[in-house]
Amino acid sequence: MGKTMAIFNQKGGVGKTTTSINLAAGLGKLGKKVLLVDIDPQGNCSSGIGIDRDEADILVYDILSGEADINEGIYETNSENVSIIPSNNQLAGLEIELARGGDWEDSLRLIIDEVRDRYEYIIIDCPPSLGILSVMGLIAADSVIIPIQCEYYALEGVSQLFQTIELVKKNYNPSLEVEGVVLSMFDGRTNLSIQVVEEVKAFFKGKVYTSIIPRNVRLAEAPSYGLSIHDYDSRSKGSESYMELAEEFLFLQD
Repeated sequence: MGKTMAIFNQKGGVGKTTTSINLAAGLGKLGKKVLLVDIDPQGNCSSGIGIDRDEADILVYDILSGEADINEGIYETNSENVSIIPSNNQLAGLEIELARGGDWEDSLRLIIDEVRDRYEYIIIDCPPSLGILSVMGLIAADSVIIPIQCEYYALEGVSQLFQTIELVKKNYNPSLEVEGVVLSMFDGRTNLSIQVVEEVKAFFKGKVYTSIIPRNVRLAEAPSYGLSIHDYDSRSKGSESYMELAEEFLFLQD
C-alpha cells in the first residue's frame, strides 16, 4: 500500500509545487510508481508537469464533488512512472460548497484509499493556505513534507503551520507526522541563506533534509515547458539537487 505525503506550507512562493513535481519525478526516475494529487485551485502542479487543465475531462473537483470516479481522473504525465489527478480554479468554489455542506473531512482520504495500492508514493500538492483543502490533504496523508525558502521570513508562520498539523493530528489523523523539511532557493553566495539554513536546522532538530535546493534558472524555466527539471535539463544543478533529495528520501524510508 502506497505512502501518502502532503507537501504543505501556508506561505506562497516557498517551492511547494516545484518540490511536489520534482520529488515525484525524481522518485519516478528511481523506479517508483508515483501519483500526484493537485488540490491547489491554481493548478500549477498540473500545468507544470504537462497537463492542460482546461482540456482535462475529469479534475479533482469532479471527483471530490462525487460527479466522477477517481479512476477516470488519473492522467499519465511527461515524467516516467508519474501520474496525476489535475486541478484548476473550479476547486476554489468547491471549498465553499464543502464548508456549507459539512462532513468533508475524510472525503479526499477515502478517494485516495481506492487507488493507494497501485502506487508506491502518493504526493498531495496542497494550496498555500490553511483552509479546508489543506486540512483535507493533511487528513489524507501519512506524513508532511514542508518546503521552506532560504530567505529572511523563512520561519514566519511556522508556529501556525505546526498548530494546524497538531490540530489535524488531535482531531482527525493521529498518525500524521512531519516527514521532513526541504530547504529551497538557497544561494551560497549570501550570508543570509547560510544563516537561514542554521536557523531552520535548529528549529526542526533532525527533520531537515541534507539535500538543499539551490536557486537555479533552469529550475524556474522547466514548468513553462510542462516538464520536471529532470526531463527539462537533467544536468542542471536543480535536477542534481532534486535527485539527491529523492535518493535521500528513499534511504530514510528503509
